[in-house]
Amino acid sequence: MVIDLTKKEKQLREESSAKQKSVENWIKNKQRQQSKDSTQNTLSFDSINEDGIVVSGKKYTQIVEFSDISYQLAPEYRQIEIFNEWCHFLNYFDSTIEYQLLFLNKRLNTLETLNDIQIEARNDAFNDVREEYNQVLDNQLAKGNNSMLKRKFIAYTVESTSLENAVNSLNRINHDVINQLQNLGSQVTTLSFTQTVALLHGILNPDEPRKEADYETILTSGLTPKDMVAPMSMQFSKRGDGFKLNANYCKIGYMEILASELSDRMLAELTDLGEMNLLVSFDITPMDQHEAVRWVKGKMSDIDAMKIIEQKKAIRSGYDMDILPPDLINHANESKALLEDLQTRNEHAYLVTITIMMNEETQEKLKNTEYQVKALCQKYNIAIRIPHFQQEEALMTTLPIGNNQLYLDRLLTTSSTAIFIPFTTQELFQTETGSQYYGLNTISNNMIMANRKKLRNPNGLILGTPGSGKSFGAKRELLDCFLTTKDDILVIDPEREYAPLVNKFNGQIVELSPSSGMYVNPLDINENYSEDDNPIALKTDFVMSLCELVLGGKEGLNAVEASVISRVTIEIYRKYFSNPKPENMPILEDLYNELKAQPENEAQVLAKGLEMYVTGAFNFFNNRTNVNLDNRVINFDISGLGKQLKKIGMLIVQDQIWNKVTENRGKIFTRVYIDEFHLLLRDEQTAGYSQEIWKRFRKWGGIPTGITQNVKDLMGSQEIESIFDNSDFVLLYNQSYSDRELLSEKLHISPKQQQYITNSQAGEGLFIYDHIILPFKDQFPQNTTIYELLSTKPGEKSSQE
Repeated sequence: MVIDLTKKEKQLREESSAKQKSVENWIKNKQRQQSKDSTQNTLSFDSINEDGIVVSGKKYTQIVEFSDISYQLAPEYRQIEIFNEWCHFLNYFDSTIEYQLLFLNKRLNTLETLNDIQIEARNDAFNDVREEYNQVLDNQLAKGNNSMLKRKFIAYTVESTSLENAVNSLNRINHDVINQLQNLGSQVTTLSFTQTVALLHGILNPDEPRKEADYETILTSGLTPKDMVAPMSMQFSKRGDGFKLNANYCKIGYMEILASELSDRMLAELTDLGEMNLLVSFDITPMDQHEAVRWVKGKMSDIDAMKIIEQKKAIRSGYDMDILPPDLINHANESKALLEDLQTRNEHAYLVTITIMMNEETQEKLKNTEYQVKALCQKYNIAIRIPHFQQEEALMTTLPIGNNQLYLDRLLTTSSTAIFIPFTTQELFQTETGSQYYGLNTISNNMIMANRKKLRNPNGLILGTPGSGKSFGAKRELLDCFLTTKDDILVIDPEREYAPLVNKFNGQIVELSPSSGMYVNPLDINENYSEDDNPIALKTDFVMSLCELVLGGKEGLNAVEASVISRVTIEIYRKYFSNPKPENMPILEDLYNELKAQPENEAQVLAKGLEMYVTGAFNFFNNRTNVNLDNRVINFDISGLGKQLKKIGMLIVQDQIWNKVTENRGKIFTRVYIDEFHLLLRDEQTAGYSQEIWKRFRKWGGIPTGITQNVKDLMGSQEIESIFDNSDFVLLYNQSYSDRELLSEKLHISPKQQQYITNSQAGEGLFIYDHIILPFKDQFPQNTTIYELLSTKPGEKSSQE
């Protein structure tokens, strides 16, 4: 049946249908608006997987963080090397990989930073010293910029049809990126899920502490990663020139590069501008090389066409057709140079969008930050433009999620992109428990805080000419260790410089001299003396070294003498370990009597050599230990020993330190400070012992530090030189010319870095922590009780000279 509708009925039905569509459209628009108003849905990524990969549709982004290297202090040839290596790194990314370079400056809570470096009070008698030292640290912190957190990231993005394929690609890229950055000397960390969430949350919630939660926690909580990172509110200005993230005022600008040439200082100065919250992002899309060449040739054709037009105008106007507008000539020359770079040099083409996100607590602060950023960029002929009504797109472009929504890009070559080199000068500010203060970075004025226990090999050297501050630096670290750790501290003190500090901490001063009445038994031993199951075998080596010093022979012990010593040493310790009581501990007299009882003539010669140390004038070595070696701080004062006795005394002290370190093994760390270290390196026996200490103590929790002015003694032989190779911590103060040349070659110190150990003031020099080399200055306030304890300047209160 066909129903014939009248014209009026058709009109009513059409109107009703139109109203229905209008209602449906209104609902859809409302839902769309509500979706847009949701901060989670504003974020243009889908999720973050358990490996920290950001997923945005078919795009997958991995983020790595890398550390700074000392580019500014490097010699010119090394700067060129770093620049070329950075160009090579940028060229690694082909047209299938988009990537971002991000530089985050975040102002930290000053109180939190203070709390990080403050030394907690303890239930002992030294909180007055801690309080004064805390005040010194507070004052030093105020001189620098340690309240700024500066981080550098690379986020690279691939497109893929599946997560599995994307992960395989990203893993390959990640491996190559880490290797290349490490070759530059940078330390690299691939961000985990927790770290990625914390990074995005910190950017989007600048006024809140970062949230940390692992993948499983989020899944079980019912939240999504976007819920974890999204701000509570986003408010975009009606004027389109800024927005608010929660309570913070934000604005994003982009760089319009007007200069034909740039300085490698530009990015460094921007990130060092002051205490400003900045996020600088370079969104880089590599172009296919053939496509880039075609594009440049197309531009050149356009310029040629414009030339013809201008020449026709010139002919019609009656002037020389070779006179062309300057801009046209510049464009033609630049295009020609660009084509030559792409075709004949190792230059690639990139589309680069550079954005800067500024955020502050107030509009006034934001205006001030914007003014300073614009002023700095103007200095380098770069304009900062604000993309009005595109702040939301700019925010998504700036985030490390691989989603460029601005496309306000400029074509740059490899070297033009690399000129924004991300390396300036390294900082070292470790604030975890056990870190010590070492002065201020001379370049940035920031505090240097470091924990030697984190080093692969924490052994150390403190080197400098007399009066350069090396003893002060050693005692300052000693004091810091006492106040902040539970480590035992042992000192070999040939000049009686450490007594005031040790007395302050109720330590034990062991004065080795014929008249002191203090005795240390050379034959002390404990069950942990050796790392294997036979401590007597290792103790036998010490007894042989002692006998060599006593006899004074240059040829050392012969085979028979060595065999006799081994036999008698085993015998006297066999008796002790059968009943290991303190009163059964053997002394030199037991060794002497056992030698006299042997039938060999060599044994009688050895006994004769020991006689003066058993029954003669130097028999104070023939006693059981009567000082408290269980004290946490022990100072072995050997200043009262003569030249010949000092050699034996130093060897005996080294052995006592060996005993202490082995007793503490697996329980606590043991710090060992050896002043006038060169004295131990002049004799074969003490030098050999020192070498063993530097090789073995690391495994036993020992941290030895040698303090000396005689660098040549450290380079005296290949064996002693290994002490350098086993020291990842070095404090260099002022050096003489010859020593400076030796050290520069050994430690790879550049001519620029040498300036900081050339005629430098007391307390200034170079701080070497593994591969990090920083110039430092330690201007410790002189109006403190601590300074009086540490100073060794003649005429000052604590001077022992």
